[in-house]
Amino acid sequence: MLPMTTAASLLQTLAARRGELAGLSAVAGFDGFVDEMISVVGERSGPERWSPMRSMAELGAVISGAAGRNGLREIVVRGTDAGGCAVNLGDALCALGVGLDYYGTIGQPRHPAFDAFAARCRSCTALGRSYGRTLALEFGDGKFFLSAVDQLGELSPALLDQATADGAYEAACRRAGLIVLNNWTLYPHMTACWRWLQEHVYARLDHRPWLFVDLVDPSGRAVEDVRAMLAALSVFQRTCETVFGLNLTEAAVIAGALGLPSPDRTAAGIAATAEAIRARLGVAQVVVHNIHFNAVAEAGGTIHVPAGPHCAKPRKSTGAGDRFNAGYCLGLLLGLDAVQRCDLGSAVSGFFVREARSPGVDELGGFLQRWADGGLADSSLG
Repeated sequence: MLPMTTAASLLQTLAARRGELAGLSAVAGFDGFVDEMISVVGERSGPERWSPMRSMAELGAVISGAAGRNGLREIVVRGTDAGGCAVNLGDALCALGVGLDYYGTIGQPRHPAFDAFAARCRSCTALGRSYGRTLALEFGDGKFFLSAVDQLGELSPALLDQATADGAYEAACRRAGLIVLNNWTLYPHMTACWRWLQEHVYARLDHRPWLFVDLVDPSGRAVEDVRAMLAALSVFQRTCETVFGLNLTEAAVIAGALGLPSPDRTAAGIAATAEAIRARLGVAQVVVHNIHFNAVAEAGGTIHVPAGPHCAKPRKSTGAGDRFNAGYCLGLLLGLDAVQRCDLGSAVSGFFVREARSPGVDELGGFLQRWADGGLADSSLG
């Protein structure tokens, strides 16, 4: 469980600085997806009675067993949600009271799935005509995404030049304490977009905001593309305090592209990988999160802490990592130390997987208290 001293400190910070939250400002983009949340049926025993496959290995065995012949499995679409890392992270920041300006691929006209999110934002601007689409297969031991992204090639430097000509994006960045760039992997022109932003927007800022970068799993991208992206990422540090956020899978891909050893699954191993990546890229921070440990490497040193309490039966897992990032980013805006930033991220994510929604400030405080007291169960908080 979270040590009482850390929980008490976080609770005191949230209480003492609650009045500041509405004055905090962030800009997030550029991904937007419509997510279909799917369970794969393991067995159906009646029109309303069925049991889901509990693990990815179950589905993998079925697919492997069908090689050389045909196979079929039923799926149940449990919901259609607004998705995309920037949307998920932005949703949590908005719930916690941070003013958010969002720019991304939500469709023109906007897909109805994004209406509730747009209503929470200070501003919500569509880039291009299309949105991404993801089939999110959820299992007890993880999730597997199938994404349709050909249409996302529309997001390019030329589109950014056109969409930001009114100066609103630059103005939003000028007042922001945090800029978030999400989802390099599924947008084929994103490296070029980053370079355009560096030259035409961020180089003109008169302050050094935090800039948080989250790639999404780059395993399917060519290693030369990953290396070109990393070279562009390093340039952000010239104008912004750059934070590179990774999960364990992503950290392994980045380590490989940089010629570094793959991280082991110990806390010390994850921390060592974060430190090595930071040293190679020259950014302000590297944070690596997974279900067991979180690690942060920064100029003041490298730390690792246990992740939040395990939830054996999450009500929703897709978007949990984005909620961790949101809590971590709130910690950046509040000037918290590395341990507190990680614990705040774990709390926001932990609430989300249990309640299938982002927490408000009071709910987050209640979650921290119950975590510290050891009162969290592997179910809803209700």
